[in-house]
Amino acid sequence: MRRTVSLTAVATLATAALALAAPVGQAAQATTSSHGVTVAHACAAPTKKDQMACNALQVTSGTPMSAHAESGLTAAATPSGYGPSSLQSAYNLPSATGGSGQTVAIVDAYDDPSAESDLAAYRSQYGLSACTTASGCFKKVDQNGGTKYPRGNSGWAEEISLDLDMVSAACPNCKILLVEASSASMTNLGTGVNTAVRLGAKFVSNSYGGSESSSDATYDSTYFNHPGVAITVSSGDNGYGVEYPAASRYVTAVGGTSLKTASNARGWTDTVWSGAGSGCSAYDAKPSWQKDSGCANRTVADVSAVADPNTGVAVYDTYGQGSGWMVFGGTSASSPLIAATYALAGAPSAGSYPASFPYAHTSALNDVTSGSNGSCGGSYLCTGGTGYDGPSGLGTPNGATAFTG
Repeated sequence: MRRTVSLTAVATLATAALALAAPVGQAAQATTSSHGVTVAHACAAPTKKDQMACNALQVTSGTPMSAHAESGLTAAATPSGYGPSSLQSAYNLPSATGGSGQTVAIVDAYDDPSAESDLAAYRSQYGLSACTTASGCFKKVDQNGGTKYPRGNSGWAEEISLDLDMVSAACPNCKILLVEASSASMTNLGTGVNTAVRLGAKFVSNSYGGSESSSDATYDSTYFNHPGVAITVSSGDNGYGVEYPAASRYVTAVGGTSLKTASNARGWTDTVWSGAGSGCSAYDAKPSWQKDSGCANRTVADVSAVADPNTGVAVYDTYGQGSGWMVFGGTSASSPLIAATYALAGAPSAGSYPASFPYAHTSALNDVTSGSNGSCGGSYLCTGGTGYDGPSGLGTPNGATAFTG
């Protein structure tokens, strides 16, 4: 079963969408008339407590504004969407020199049997060095660290490809650890987070979310309280409103922007993406480094990066419903980009909480001052403005300085 909704109204339909779950592996479709681009949710909507959905949006028709943004493509393929050089330029990333020796983990549900070969195709297309199991650069494990991989799922495979490609784009010198949870439950995904940390990853990206619940404090202490590890989580794709685990006080919640070229000194501009999640947590306490006054509890998000499918990124995926080169958006793109940016900045010190780092380096971020993700009385919780705001947090990377301790 597939579902069709307007992205501009998706926040108001989020509750109803929970009842429209698609079968495992089948995407649930949503459309938008903005710039004529149509997108499909890669993963089925959650139908019960403890269940998560990935935040990947595939462009299924229309032409995103980022189409053919990359130069120097090979004749063998013509991917649309932003590639590594565009993303590195937009966010001033020290990708050529940074990240060596660092491991970025991505935690997702189910198996993508084509993960390594699809990653190889992406990196080859853009002239990035190979990252393989044989070289020690790439490693895939199950949620317990072994090789008893879960069953395949084509929707989550798209998410996995998006995550692998975004880490590669931002940090080509990084090693990548893919942890595949047995299912999309918070319990299994959280076990995957613990496994990633146990295996040595200092940077862990989580591109999924679900409804907040009274269990979140337990999940926080069980899965996300890892001092000395930068854990990023996508803020959601349903507009104004809060998801967990982005609401965890121990993680860096990553919002979303529309990224376009501009005639300014930077050469780029970010505005708030209408689908980015933001707001006040109902359960999680406010971390000490957050000083905004509109939420007594934790405020989402902390920082942001490109997530708008209309200014989407190039991704290579062939498993199941994948067809090779595609364009994706969603905060599933911004979370691994920020995790990789943390890796470019170097390993966090023992005992530190990397979610606090950007709050100490606000001048090293591109402030996002316009755009909105919904209705909240016009406050900063849903509207871009000078300084901190909910949808974009403190802003987007301007180099890696903001992600150092």
